[in-house]
Amino acid sequence: MNLRATLIGFSAILMWSLLALFTAASGAMPPFQLTAICFAIGSLPGIAVFIARPERLKLLKQPPAAWATGVIGLFGYHFLYFTALRNAPPAEAGIIAYLWPLLIVLGSAMLPGERLRLVHIVGALIGFAGAVLIISGRDGGGEQFGDTQRYVGYAAAFACAFTWSGYSLLSRRFGNVPTDAVTGFCLATSVLSAISHLVLETTVWPAASSEWLAIVGLGVFPVGLAFYAWDHGVKKGNIQILGVASYAAPVLSTLALIAAGFATLSWQILLACVLVTGGALLAVSGRLFKTKAA
Repeated sequence: MNLRATLIGFSAILMWSLLALFTAASGAMPPFQLTAICFAIGSLPGIAVFIARPERLKLLKQPPAAWATGVIGLFGYHFLYFTALRNAPPAEAGIIAYLWPLLIVLGSAMLPGERLRLVHIVGALIGFAGAVLIISGRDGGGEQFGDTQRYVGYAAAFACAFTWSGYSLLSRRFGNVPTDAVTGFCLATSVLSAISHLVLETTVWPAASSEWLAIVGLGVFPVGLAFYAWDHGVKKGNIQILGVASYAAPVLSTLALIAAGFATLSWQILLACVLVTGGALLAVSGRLFKTKAA
């Protein structure tokens, strides 16, 4: 495990903290259309590598299970995430979606050689309390969303959290899959999203240059470079440190939304942010103490 790889992995967390902000600023583009465009942009760094080093194309040959895990994880997570932020206040939906670090901790605690501890259960309850606070609250700039639409967004955000945590846990089975394969996952996700858009949605193009900039920002950073950085970080860096650092994402994401004017500072948002992040940190503390003791 090396420091450089850990720092590269941490850069993914910083980029993901901009996901909600860029999505909120991207306008009214339907989720599948937005996913298709962003992942097409996100595949460009990998394509550039393949052009420069065509011999690496052979690394795209991976087991079908690895491809299924990568494509379903990326495709499902981002469709659900974009759906959540289109139907509920961005700060609220974003905090619920960022329950995924906590779910990863709980899931990993039940893997072979691990066991579910009291701190995991208490941490899960605290994080869930934060999500409930968000759903029951009515502050944070959500007045423009109807109740039915809001709850569709909340449901998508919860499903989003479970999808990413499941993808992350399943990815442990494919530790030998090189980062180059992420390019293939991004391209496949883009194609599937484009097909789904043509069948299910009405095309909506950005109405302002700022919306185009937000979409490009999504594709380059949180839906692009972040995946390559995270893959490299978790495989070659300190995954425990990266796991703890990921709990800063909901805080940074919410602060970015508030600073840009897409969310209103309220006690519900602040307390929910503290509960979700604090619950996750408490849940992971059992693993950290166990590591230190060993």
